[in-house]
Amino acid sequence: MKPVKVVSGLTIALFFCITNISANITLPWFIADNMVLQQQAEPLIWGSTDTHNKVTVTTSWNKKKYTVSPDANGKWKLNISTPVAGGPYEITISDGSNITLKNILIGEVWLCSGQSNMEMPMKGFKDQVILNSNDAIFNSANDNIRLYTVPRSVQRLPQDSTKKSAWKAAEPEAVSNFSATAYYFGKLLQQRLNVPIGLINITYGGSPVEAFMDEASLKEFADIKLPSKTDDGKKLTNKIATVLYNGMFNAFVGYTVKGCIWYQGETNYERAKQYETLFPAFVKMLRSKCNNDSMPFYYAQIAPYNYGNYATDSTPKYNSAYLRDAQRKALAKIPNSGMVTLMDIGEENSIHPAQKETGGKRFAYMALAKTYNQKGFGYAGPLFDSLSITGNVATIKFINANNGLTSYGKPLMNFEIAGADKIFRPAKAVIVQGKVLVSSPEITNPVAVRYAFKDFVVGDLFNTEGFPASSFRTDNW
Repeated sequence: MKPVKVVSGLTIALFFCITNISANITLPWFIADNMVLQQQAEPLIWGSTDTHNKVTVTTSWNKKKYTVSPDANGKWKLNISTPVAGGPYEITISDGSNITLKNILIGEVWLCSGQSNMEMPMKGFKDQVILNSNDAIFNSANDNIRLYTVPRSVQRLPQDSTKKSAWKAAEPEAVSNFSATAYYFGKLLQQRLNVPIGLINITYGGSPVEAFMDEASLKEFADIKLPSKTDDGKKLTNKIATVLYNGMFNAFVGYTVKGCIWYQGETNYERAKQYETLFPAFVKMLRSKCNNDSMPFYYAQIAPYNYGNYATDSTPKYNSAYLRDAQRKALAKIPNSGMVTLMDIGEENSIHPAQKETGGKRFAYMALAKTYNQKGFGYAGPLFDSLSITGNVATIKFINANNGLTSYGKPLMNFEIAGADKIFRPAKAVIVQGKVLVSSPEITNPVAVRYAFKDFVVGDLFNTEGFPASSFRTDNW
């Protein structure tokens, strides 16, 4: 929480602390000038005061006043009503002394979270490029896109405040340091919806999903170690369960968002079976914290990469296709969700694909179609639907391929087929009337098929809208 120094009749900028003036009202850093509030909703406003006076919140768009009494600790919270998208507006908060939050926009607010591939800024990481990012940064000025990044923090216990940050309007300096995937997502949303867009970035590279979860949501996972009560800050890392929820998420609980885009899974790749239940449990927790059990949740399937780069002689090598498959299976367990496929842009020797615009746009297509009900364009890659076998030929049907499939005239090279011996062999695969027929002269009685089921692979199957098919397996071996 940040102290806001107030003199009656004088508004002090929320981003500074003036120590020689008595403070009354304290607000979270993200309830501040330049913020974006979700339109046609009842977002929560909260803070604390060092007086026993009632707190009054007045919204400029309708001149309505909301009043609440602080609790014994001076904490208060209340819901306000927002109109259709617009602005700029002001909110005045008073406990006897006034502060005014200025330049507030009403629009669509999205949480953008995950590990390094969501965290990766538009300018790229050191020695790791994002394609065409400089032109995008140069042309990024847009006051209707507002950006907020929660600073990294690991904590053993849930925190009521985050480290200092501020809402920033999109312009080159702010955009260059903001999540590339999130920015490209928000840019396309703003263009198509023509309303203000607020993007909240809560990311920490190299983090497992359990680090973003609270202790209660992990109770059923006995194999996940929780931080000890004796752990201090020097012992905590972002690899430990709950510490990012405690340090970065908990303080945000209550801020109303429309939905969430998520890009994570790389750090869990060697625990794919566990991820099948752990990941849906995370989404359930997040929705509960956001007071919206049906909140739109769209996530990126991790891109192919040679994870053997991380293995040594003493550590085993894992096939990350199993984690991708866990993400594919999660679609059936997470209602109102969608998965962005990235099988065509992975890089063998870089875990951070340079084509971040591709991922960001695919997130936007999905949100525009599924959340905002826009029609006439594709928004998802083909997903395995069913397997049928006739003789020595396995027929694969897909969803998200209403207009059919394509390999852009190239032979399909990533299908494998197996018989009862469970040994997969390279297969011939051809597209016939929107299905893929798979066979091998070595397999007379096939029982299972896999597609692109390797650590690193370049996907070669697409729907006619140009979205790559997810890797998959029909077996559970």
